[in-house]
Amino acid sequence: MQVQRVVLNSRPGKDGTPVPENFRLEETTLAPELKDGEVLVRTLYLSVDPYMRCRMNEDTGAEYLTPWQLSECVDGGGVGVVESSRCTTCAEGDVVTSFNWPWQTHAVMAGSGLQKVDSQLVDGHLSYFLGAVGITGLTALLGIREKGYVTKGANQTMVISGAAGACGSIAGQIGRLDGCVRVVGICGSEDKCKALVEDLGFSAAINYRQEDVAARLKESCPAGIDVYFDNVGGAISDTVIAQMNNGGHVILCGQISQYNKDVPYPPPLSEETQENLRSKNITRERFMVLNYMSKVDAALFELSQWVKSAQIKVLETVVNGIENMGAAFCSMMKGGNIGKQIIKISA
Repeated sequence: MQVQRVVLNSRPGKDGTPVPENFRLEETTLAPELKDGEVLVRTLYLSVDPYMRCRMNEDTGAEYLTPWQLSECVDGGGVGVVESSRCTTCAEGDVVTSFNWPWQTHAVMAGSGLQKVDSQLVDGHLSYFLGAVGITGLTALLGIREKGYVTKGANQTMVISGAAGACGSIAGQIGRLDGCVRVVGICGSEDKCKALVEDLGFSAAINYRQEDVAARLKESCPAGIDVYFDNVGGAISDTVIAQMNNGGHVILCGQISQYNKDVPYPPPLSEETQENLRSKNITRERFMVLNYMSKVDAALFELSQWVKSAQIKVLETVVNGIENMGAAFCSMMKGGNIGKQIIKISA
């Protein structure tokens, strides 16, 4: 069987910014015979995510991430359908997902590495398994529950950076559902600000490219900031932390502003920010959803119920065609997406 796949063509150059030419589309052939335990899957949707930028380096800087190898097929979150199976746990027609899905139109995979999913959980929107009812939603929900310490009736204010991205757009809605009285998003365009407030129910949104973030935070968070869901790091996070209340909580989810730089993860903080954390007794702990796998099934069910009842609205930016994977990834890294960046591979 002839299939198309995307391989890592080159690593980013000196300035660290990825370009579509770092990826290459190739034709390859799949062996016709499956071995015991294997399945042939047709790829429906693939995901591109900020953490993947770390995988483009020879050293990812994170012990749980393996680097992509040059001239080898790239992988990440994917969802597809089983076309044939020699695995007892997967049958033809099953919808399956994996964190390590090859960027291929079809693939032969070990059935043991696939998770069967029920399309009813997402009302048939199978791409949601890569976002709101998948690892993205889990990161938002468990991040807030495990590190945010949101308490109903406590009049808390939450700020989210990267708020119009895949995780931030869900996290803000969960913050509101869990009891925050004010939820303020920081993002990079007027369209994104409008989507956060009008579509997702954020209290306010700040365009960091055009507005004075410190001044707008003071205006939007008159009682200070209690919880900060941090997706970006850097100067924006320094500004938010400076306005946090005593005993506040930083949910350290991502640091996308720093991923193109040659720094360890999480990147070092300025002395002033470290002093703010110390003097105000603010917790700031790295959050990794992989440490909470025992809570995943219940959390996915809760996310599914919220999505199906429209208490959580899902935003997606969908690009068609495996040939556009590299361009979609680079666009996402520059904030070109609203909500989850999805690539539709087949119907």
